[in-house]
Amino acid sequence: MSAPHARDHVASRPTWRCRACGVAWPCSAAKVRLLAEYRGNTPGLMVYLVTLREEATAQLAELNPSTPLPDLHRRFTDWVRVRST
Repeated sequence: MSAPHARDHVASRPTWRCRACGVAWPCSAAKVRLLAEYRGNTPGLMVYLVTLREEATAQLAELNPSTPLPDLHRRFTDWVRVRST
């Protein structure tokens, strides 16, 4: 069995776990891929991640209504370095 490629590290909805490695998405491989795809376009990456974070919030709340949600801000966007000007 071959190792999963970075492009295989995508979210499985509605659980928001990585399809390739099973950890909370975005996993390390997905973060590396996203940083490469959005190189030079940090605002675009942030818009994309915030959109996914909102989708994940709604789906995870619906999936487990009695369970408090994890810190999705930290999980989806805190890892992106934003340069101040």
